[in-house]
Amino acid sequence: MAASKLQALWNHPAGPKTIHFWAPTFKWGISIANIADFSKPPEKLSYPQQIAVTATGLIWSRYSTVITPKNWNLFSVNVAMAATGLYQLSRKLQHDYFPDAEAAAAKE
Repeated sequence: MAASKLQALWNHPAGPKTIHFWAPTFKWGISIANIADFSKPPEKLSYPQQIAVTATGLIWSRYSTVITPKNWNLFSVNVAMAATGLYQLSRKLQHDYFPDAEAAAAKE
């Protein structure tokens, strides 16, 4: 049973023998780096970078659902990129435009 599932993955049109597998796999590095930046102070975050990460995640998430073959690795990495980018943008916006809320949270 497990061997047949591994063989099916190996021979899949978006399997490890193709770029359709490896490109999204290495793209996880961007999402992991963005998660590592959660501890970075918001003033050090970049609007252009986070907008690019978010837009890339949203656009390619949609694209990955309409292409053939379906590439769920591509979909999941782009959902993660969009989510981490949106979170970082919200941190930056809150810091830049709503400093009172941040100060109140620090007091508690």
